[in-house]
Amino acid sequence: MPDVRLALMQAPSPAGDCAAAFAAVERGLRAAGAAGADMLVVPESFAPGYNSDAIAELALLHGGAWQDRLAEACRAAGCGLVFGYAERDSDIVYNAALALGPDGAELAHYRKIQPYGPREAAIYRPGDAYVTFDLAGHKAALLICYDVEFAPHIAALAAMGVTVLLVPTANMLPYTHVMRATVPAMAANHAMTIVYANYCGVEGDLTYAGASLIVGADGEVLAQAGMGPALLVADVPQVAAARLSSQARDYRAIGQG
Repeated sequence: MPDVRLALMQAPSPAGDCAAAFAAVERGLRAAGAAGADMLVVPESFAPGYNSDAIAELALLHGGAWQDRLAEACRAAGCGLVFGYAERDSDIVYNAALALGPDGAELAHYRKIQPYGPREAAIYRPGDAYVTFDLAGHKAALLICYDVEFAPHIAALAAMGVTVLLVPTANMLPYTHVMRATVPAMAANHAMTIVYANYCGVEGDLTYAGASLIVGADGEVLAQAGMGPALLVADVPQVAAARLSSQARDYRAIGQG
């Protein structure tokens, strides 16, 4: 498979300040591009911030001037972007992620399938479809935060040929097991590289868990952040076939009843 270099930005929440969000992404893109990254992933709902009280009011329409601004930043940096945001579609709000290529072209647009908890369920309508796209010769897909904790979603994407999974997230304390165990296990069990980009710091009543990570298709952690702001960059390694999961091939279904 072709080489691909992936990056993630771990940062505090913009907390309702969309202008600050776009400025932070532009800085992250410049740094990731200078490091030779093909794609930068930033956290969930980075505009306007995950725990903002004004998500519905500040939600963005898909496309328009804000997307043009990010597309221009991608072109200037020579780096693609996965951007988590609150999306308004008429009277409906979705927890969405947009993938742009290094040329600024839209590659994919995804809506979170699994809302987390009553707050998200009250704000967002769930999405109902997977999306895939080409990333430097790899078949890639998007999930958002809680989505990646559901093995059936990862298995479905693996069955579609996905080998790179890009995940904006907003994981808070005390749920450190997700970075420590769940994400590496999903990568190993489904032979999939996973980029998991989290927040750090405090937003309202949430303390984010940080620990963003890039995991190889054999479950090996290639790079991981601590509790503070970070930019991680890692090359996706060529993993020997003997180290990749064969579960999809070997699985034996047991009849019920």
